[in-house]
Amino acid sequence: MPDVSSIVDVEAFADVDGLEAVGADRLKEALQALGLKCGGTVRQRAERLFKIKGRELQELEPSLFVKGSRPAALVSEEDRRRTTAATYYIAFTEAKIERLVEMLGSVLEDTKGRVEKKMTQTVREREAEMEEAEMEVEEEDTDEEEEYIYNPLKLPLGWDGKPIPYWLYKLHGLNQEFKCEICGNYSYWGRRAFEKHFKEWRHQNNMRALGIPNNKNFYEITKIEDAVALWENMQRRDKGGWRPDVDEECEDEDGNVYSKKTYEDMKRQGLIP
Repeated sequence: MPDVSSIVDVEAFADVDGLEAVGADRLKEALQALGLKCGGTVRQRAERLFKIKGRELQELEPSLFVKGSRPAALVSEEDRRRTTAATYYIAFTEAKIERLVEMLGSVLEDTKGRVEKKMTQTVREREAEMEEAEMEVEEEDTDEEEEYIYNPLKLPLGWDGKPIPYWLYKLHGLNQEFKCEICGNYSYWGRRAFEKHFKEWRHQNNMRALGIPNNKNFYEITKIEDAVALWENMQRRDKGGWRPDVDEECEDEDGNVYSKKTYEDMKRQGLIP
């Protein structure tokens, strides 16, 4: 039994009247320490606490204890079995829920992604996607010919050989066409592809054929007339003319840009592949 003598020494009192004089707060504290009910009047608390004098907690009536605070000896075998069964049931239910969440993890993530995507789409985009899904036809070719892919919107194909989603097509601006006269009026779809092509072989070779250095001064220039006019203006401004070792730029495999002289020096020293 917990020692409450430091709070109230019950053994020192001869009757309930003397114990009642201790006060409501100390009586309540002592009762709580023993797991007994601590409500009621000061007299009721004193009577309840006085019952432990010369007795063990196991000898007290179960009704004196707060629910769930009875000593183990006062708990019946039936209650003990019921509590154990409830504990096992709760643990088993939690394990089943965790397993279910694990099995449905990918489904939940896909559903979440689908909802988020729909929230960013306009009504027109959703209707176009639904129309595309409804009109898609899958045919099995018995003659081992390529499977026909229905693509009325003429969307670019993804890694799986199928048209990319319409929302992704709009997100990357692939509906925007950029033509470059320097590249022979070649069309680039989307801003990203257009910006990237200035460093690709087609644009670089055609600029070299025009006798114009392909550096940052000619970025975003796609017409031959504009490129020639700018180059002539730069030559007039710089009487020394174009210096290939300084003005010509080279790019390494990591996309770093150097002047031709610096690039050749670093390559000679083995600093770049």
